[in-house]
Amino acid sequence: MLTAMASTDQRPAFARTGRDWPNREASRFVTAGGLTWHVQEAGEGPVLLLVHGTGAATHSWRGLLPLLARDFRVIAPDLPGHGFTDPLPTPSLPRMARALAELLRVLDVQPQVAVGHSAGAAILARLCLDGGLAPRLLVGLNAALKPFPGMAGFIFPAMARALFINPVTPRVFAWSADRAAVERLIHGTGSTLDRTGLDLYRRLFQTPGHVAGALGMMAHWDLVPLDRDLPRLAGPLLLIVGGQDRTIAPDVSFGLADRLGVRARVELLRGLGHLAHEEKPEVAAELIRAGAEREGVLG
Repeated sequence: MLTAMASTDQRPAFARTGRDWPNREASRFVTAGGLTWHVQEAGEGPVLLLVHGTGAATHSWRGLLPLLARDFRVIAPDLPGHGFTDPLPTPSLPRMARALAELLRVLDVQPQVAVGHSAGAAILARLCLDGGLAPRLLVGLNAALKPFPGMAGFIFPAMARALFINPVTPRVFAWSADRAAVERLIHGTGSTLDRTGLDLYRRLFQTPGHVAGALGMMAHWDLVPLDRDLPRLAGPLLLIVGGQDRTIAPDVSFGLADRLGVRARVELLRGLGHLAHEEKPEVAAELIRAGAEREGVLG
C-alpha cells in the first residue's frame, strides 16, 4: 500500500489555517465512515451538493456557495485528505465515491442537484453509476471524466505515485509554495484569480498534509473504468466549460456530449480557465439555476 504517513499528521488546522476561511460561519465537522469531515452548509430549498477537485477545498466555492444558497440548501464538503477532512488510506475513485456516499447517508440528504469541479465531477459520476446518488441534474465544471490520452495516461499517475510514496515530497512542495509559485500554478490552468483566491491556495499548498492528500488522490486515480461506464449515466448532464482551460481541453466535454447525446448539454464560457467558477461565480450560478429549472428542481 502506498503511504505518505510522514505528512498525514501535518493536516491544516481549522483554528489556524481556517481562521478566516471563506463562509466560515457555514462550517461544521461531521463524523462519517471513520473520517472527520469538514462540511459547509447554507441556504434552504432543494439539496445541492458541491464537490471540489484535486488540490482544492471548500474555499473553491467562496463566491458560488452564497449565490446558490439563495435557492438551494447547499452542502459542500472538503474531500478526504483535502482541506480539513481526514485522509483515506487509499483514495481511489471508487473509495472516494463510497466515502462521499457514507457522508451523505450520515447527513440524511438526497441531493437533487450535484455539482462537481474537475475530479469532483468524476467522483459524482462514479457515485451515480454505482447507485449511491440519483440527482435530477448532474453538473460538471471543467469535468475530468476521461483518462489522459496516450502515454500521459500512464506517465502522470506513475509520477504521482513516485512522489506520493516519498514522505519528503509533501514537505518539500509545501516549503516551496510561495506566492509566486502558486500564481504560476494557477496561471497554468488558464485562470486568473484575485489575490484572496491565490492566498487561499497558497495557504493550503504550504501544508504538507494537504499536499499529501492531493498527491495520493492523483496516485490512485484511474478513469478508464469510469470512461467505459459513462454511457450508463441515467440523468441529464450539464457540462460547463472554460474556453481557456489548459488543464482539460474543452474538446473533451464537447466530445463527451456527442457521445451521450440528448442527455448532455455543454455551456462554453469564453475567456475563462479551469477555475471558471472561481473567476465568474455569478455566471456559473446562473447556468446551474437554469439547468435546475429545466429539470423541474426549481419552480
